[in-house]
Amino acid sequence: MTDYEYAEGLSALIRKETISEFYQKDKTKFYEFHELLKSLFPNVFNTCELEDFDGSILLKWKGKNSDKPIVLMNHHDVVEAGTDWTYPPFSGEIVDGKLFGRGTLDTKGGLYCMLEAAEELIKDNFVPNQDIYFESACTEEVDGGGCDQITKVLLERGIKFDLALDEGGMIIYDPIGGADGFFAMIGVGEKNYADVRFTAKGHGGHASTPEKNTPLVRLGKFMVDVESSNIFETKINDVTLEMLKRMAPTMKPPLNLLLRDPYKIDALLNLFLPALSPTASAMLRTTIAFTMAEGASSTNVIPDEAHVIGNMRFSHHQGAESSIKAITGIANKYDIEVKVDDLGTPSHISSFESDAFKLIEKAISKNFENVIPAPYVTNTASDCRYMSRICDNCIRFTPFIITDEQLESIHGVNENVDISCLTPAVNFYKYIMTNI
Repeated sequence: MTDYEYAEGLSALIRKETISEFYQKDKTKFYEFHELLKSLFPNVFNTCELEDFDGSILLKWKGKNSDKPIVLMNHHDVVEAGTDWTYPPFSGEIVDGKLFGRGTLDTKGGLYCMLEAAEELIKDNFVPNQDIYFESACTEEVDGGGCDQITKVLLERGIKFDLALDEGGMIIYDPIGGADGFFAMIGVGEKNYADVRFTAKGHGGHASTPEKNTPLVRLGKFMVDVESSNIFETKINDVTLEMLKRMAPTMKPPLNLLLRDPYKIDALLNLFLPALSPTASAMLRTTIAFTMAEGASSTNVIPDEAHVIGNMRFSHHQGAESSIKAITGIANKYDIEVKVDDLGTPSHISSFESDAFKLIEKAISKNFENVIPAPYVTNTASDCRYMSRICDNCIRFTPFIITDEQLESIHGVNENVDISCLTPAVNFYKYIMTNI
């Protein structure tokens, strides 16, 4: 098939709106999407055993053996699209070699290429050496309940995967600043996260006679204090050191010389990497972003209670408990209450020296020229965190070459993928399926 034929198939998936919402009971749109998948990939759905988990699906492709099964994952729910798109977000327009629409990158594009690879292999009468499972949830963008449920059931059945491959890093140019080349960013772990509510209380009153240190003022001082303080432990891990080692040959002096053996200068890297970029800083420590706030319901009222929500992403070395304790210390200075609204699901870091990781590296080298594979720990959450219960080798990587602009379009405006990415992505998944 040609790039354009693949793009037309993906466009059909984009045109079916599958926005997920918290506490969503009506799953009709997702079941309609499943019917669309069945029409596009008849060989897959006729060959594989299908299980439904309230709109999230699990497919099992029976292999010659069952002792080392793998699972390939891409969710089919998407976030809301907003306005100001050049092309309507659910039109699936193909313009100037690009396919536009919500989900092209996150992650209907990966889902399409994954299932298309299986479709073509089944058509050629291929039978995998090991059982291959395909998982696609309709809840990834909200609470992750679909994959959570699926892994609990598989755990009860005694299923243990040799590899779990989900969305994550992609192929980008100069991912951290200073690396002159294209890198396949292969996630071997992800930060756990929590939404934390910080509440300040006061006496309220009329805005015409304000007192000092009202709830909103104290919250403001608290947020400034957090941003200006280094309250979280900075520590470089082996994954980041390996990433820098692989990037070093593409860097200019003196960085290329310094990072040739970054393990020898890890203490120095702890000092200067946080200043390199927000991305580099996030690799070394817990982060918090204040995302929501609420005070009075009227402009002339001083609230008797106000709060802000901080989205925290915990480093593996400090963890949730210690990180929350650190920020609570600052909150106490301003008489602010701390409550964890939603504590996520922690997951381990997988080895970049495993056979599973090496298989991903080989699949990249076979299908992408002049691309350097590099392990890293992702700052974003994925359904793969649930697979940590039943898999030691949880890898987060989507085989698309994208620009910085396309990266920013994920959850943003004008999300799009180059249609030239689709053929190598299909072949990438084929390599995985035929070489396990």
